[in-house]
Amino acid sequence: MKRFVPALVFPALLALSGCVTPVGPVEVTRFHAADVSMLGKGTISVEPAPGTDGNNLEWQSYRAAVMRQLVLLGYTEATPGTGAQVATMTLSRQTLQPEGGRSPVRVGLGGSTGTYGSGLGVGIGLNLSPKPSAKVATDLAVTIKDRASGASLWEGRASFTVSSKSPLANTALGAPKMTEALFKGFPGQSGETIEVK
Repeated sequence: MKRFVPALVFPALLALSGCVTPVGPVEVTRFHAADVSMLGKGTISVEPAPGTDGNNLEWQSYRAAVMRQLVLLGYTEATPGTGAQVATMTLSRQTLQPEGGRSPVRVGLGGSTGTYGSGLGVGIGLNLSPKPSAKVATDLAVTIKDRASGASLWEGRASFTVSSKSPLANTALGAPKMTEALFKGFPGQSGETIEVK
């Protein structure tokens, strides 16, 4: 015997499956010099900031995503150590574990005495909520400088926290989203913090 499933059930299930991996906004703060005429043109390279390991694969993935955004803004890519401007970059990624939480089982005792008898009761409570998943926090900072003078022309920071189960916790998907948010509306309003979804 074949069972008939209404056609409306499938779109509803697809909609629910999209809610499984929450996407958090990217928090972005930018600062720039009063004269922004040098930004978005000329040659530029993306290099590790002092004390940063530029050989790490995650750093390289974010470097490529930053360079892609810079090229879209009008820059021409230069090899490291060359270029009229340099974009120094730092990247920090960490996994945040949820706090310990309560015991999944609680036992309560109760008793009463009185003229008509006494009684004793035991109650057991089960916490069936799933353990919260870990979160991945990513912080990206980029500073664009004039290579000859060392003067800072632009600085941007972006922060992004998602569930470790989210596809965006993966560097391949997170790097383009984060760098796109960082450079959205470039150079941006100096000193303003915005959230980009």
